[in-house]
Amino acid sequence: MLNNIPVKVESIAPDMTLLRYLRGQQNLTGTKEGCASGDCGACTVLIGSQGPTGWVYRAINSCICPLGSVDNQRVITVEGLNDQGQLHPVQQAMVDCHGSQCGFCTPGFVMSLAALHMNSDVAGSGSMEEQRHAVIDAISGNLCRCTGYRPIIDAGLHAFKKPAQMINIVQEWSADAPLAGNPVLEETDCFYAQPTDEAGLQALLQQYPDAHLIAGGTDLMLEVTQFYKTLPQLIDLNRVSGLQAVEIQRDGVQDNAEAYVEIGAAVTYTRLERALSDISPAFVQFLGRLGSRQIRNRGTLGGNICNASPIADTPPFLLVLDAELLIGNAAGEYRREPISQFYRAYKQTTLATGDYLAKIRIKREALDYPVKLYKISKRYEDDISAVMGAFLFDGQQQLRIAFGGMAAIPRRAHATEKFLHQTTWHRDGQVLPHILDQACDVLRSEFSPMSDVRASAEYRMAMACNLLKKACNEIIAQLNGQVVAEGVFDHA
Repeated sequence: MLNNIPVKVESIAPDMTLLRYLRGQQNLTGTKEGCASGDCGACTVLIGSQGPTGWVYRAINSCICPLGSVDNQRVITVEGLNDQGQLHPVQQAMVDCHGSQCGFCTPGFVMSLAALHMNSDVAGSGSMEEQRHAVIDAISGNLCRCTGYRPIIDAGLHAFKKPAQMINIVQEWSADAPLAGNPVLEETDCFYAQPTDEAGLQALLQQYPDAHLIAGGTDLMLEVTQFYKTLPQLIDLNRVSGLQAVEIQRDGVQDNAEAYVEIGAAVTYTRLERALSDISPAFVQFLGRLGSRQIRNRGTLGGNICNASPIADTPPFLLVLDAELLIGNAAGEYRREPISQFYRAYKQTTLATGDYLAKIRIKREALDYPVKLYKISKRYEDDISAVMGAFLFDGQQQLRIAFGGMAAIPRRAHATEKFLHQTTWHRDGQVLPHILDQACDVLRSEFSPMSDVRASAEYRMAMACNLLKKACNEIIAQLNGQVVAEGVFDHA
């Protein structure tokens, strides 16, 4: 359903993006093409999917969204927001608050704020501070500020004064519309497939072992938009039921077995924020630094792991949690593997042809340990890490340390951990600075970061040492009941 009109699409390249389709074949040019990488937000549209209580709309970047992934969903562009000629409350607020100047990026802002207006639970009852935070979060992936921050934020707050306006659906699909999850594989073996279970996924991997797996596509689709490659075979994981579940074992586990949290590899960051809000607030707070709302609405934990980037944000946290990966293959076999053994070298993992990541498993008690997560980046929101540090004080009173951006792979600092474990580094509720200085010497000996456009090697090492000291001080303060400031995520 495109702006309330049923559309059937045939004979389209599997790697056709939603943005190219909207602009080139539907002439819906209000959705703009800016960065082609999911950074600027000019291409933001709304995607509606069926939820337990009705249709739920979320903002996404159409420039890196493959068209096939919105099969049997509703797509709303800025042209479809108004209702019988009446501006949407967000559109009217942008006019009233003078929130637009050149206008190129304005449709993206409108769509991001419209998603907030439809879905937010702080619109009527939230405090002004909560509403402002919600607005800033909603537009964190819309980077143009030619009008300035204030009028756009004012427009978002002003729209909260109007009742939430849902999309007025007056049409539905016809009864003979194709069902989702039943891909048609063309004779040319060029296809976009959406299996609905792991058996279907495994059958496809047997027949097409070289096909690309895609979930959020927030990195893979850059191969198309930035490097102009073609992806002729895509297997979409977003409707594989086993990869979409989040299972949280709480009290009452039988036979003294350990409780675990199991996260499907295709679970989005936005879903994780809701699922883990009570049991891992530090991780949920950290997710606010991972991309933008549009990215978190599509990006997945499994994708961040399997991308094998040395500056991926979540692997350092999973390393200090001693997370375990469940890996399946085309033959229907599974193996469990510690994430510490998953990365072999730069952009290389233990995944073989026909393998896929199914689930991430974390001990429930590990999420209760004191943890500090720090991200160093040039921009606070929607930016890539220069250094990512994760520090966890476990049940044996040992400090676990992991870094991203300090080596060719995300890595634990085992030598530094061993030094701190064998040395008294805190006494009477205070850290011992000279011991931490020695720990930093060990850290320098086990990491050799590189220089690139984001940071020099010297800067990265200095930041890693400072983060180690910061984490030790804050963890000891927390253990002694002292209040530690919440804003623990830094940018340079």
